[in-house]
Amino acid sequence: MHYRTFPGTDLTVSEVGFGAWTLGSDWWGTHSQEECDALLRRSLDLGVTFIDTGDTYGNGRAEEIIPAALAAERKRLVIATKFGYDIYAHPDSKGQRERPQRWDPDFVRFACEQSLRRLATDYIDLYQLHNPRLPDMQRDDLFATLEALQAEGKIRHYGLALGPAIGGTLDGGAMMEQRPMTSLQIIYNALEQEPGRSFFSTARERGVGLLVRVPHSSGLLEGHFTAETTFPPGDHRNHRPREWLLSGVKKVERLRFLTEGRDMTLGQAALKFILAEPTICSTLPNIYNVEQLEEFAAAPDLPDLPAADIARVTALFDSDFA
Repeated sequence: MHYRTFPGTDLTVSEVGFGAWTLGSDWWGTHSQEECDALLRRSLDLGVTFIDTGDTYGNGRAEEIIPAALAAERKRLVIATKFGYDIYAHPDSKGQRERPQRWDPDFVRFACEQSLRRLATDYIDLYQLHNPRLPDMQRDDLFATLEALQAEGKIRHYGLALGPAIGGTLDGGAMMEQRPMTSLQIIYNALEQEPGRSFFSTARERGVGLLVRVPHSSGLLEGHFTAETTFPPGDHRNHRPREWLLSGVKKVERLRFLTEGRDMTLGQAALKFILAEPTICSTLPNIYNVEQLEEFAAAPDLPDLPAADIARVTALFDSDFA
């Protein structure tokens, strides 16, 4: 495993992190506490020290599973969580629909205390606004509260986590300009390079470290899907149009050159493509079995992709994989 440090901080994370939402919610299938324990403990054995979660996933379960498995290892871990959705007044998420958000100081403090309780810790390494919109960045009281929580030692750093296809997704650059922050979490991968790559220059200028979720484009870039692939009833990918799968499978075939003549899976190559960008501190693949975990955790130790291959993937995206 390799590690990177957020600019201007002592916050160091593994290049491959663990997104606990795959275990704490039912969007990727259900997992018993025993299965969660085994995966989280194995991830630490493999050098994965960064765990990203959020209070809204499974109404807090995605936070609770971490100390249940790794309470004795807290000092070795960097734990990031998210806040902003009112899961207390609106516990029913109604599938893929968004819940109401709250950013007032009372709620932010309450949400932080609840996350600290569920995580069984007295500090959060990285506290992230979950899917904020640009007007939220105008709230001086919100950022004064975050500064106060930082001064009190309840959070070490704070940042933003942008969501897919909702307000705010395109505003990452403007948000970094608005406020000082440690991190910006984005979607970026070989199949979905925009708007993520448009944030690189601002992140570099502002000293913000990027986190990448969905690095395998919801599983497409693991290389196992075909036109006949189906998903279990509760899987969130069942809600996507069929064209998402059919188009994605065709595009993935254009990327198979990344593994030719190399002892590397497509899933590993997808991570190496992302990690070629120096402003990216960590990737957060969706992990729900030990085989995936071991495959992805091995990626940082593999040889980097040649610059020509990186440029070819960029050009393919720009031509819509023509």
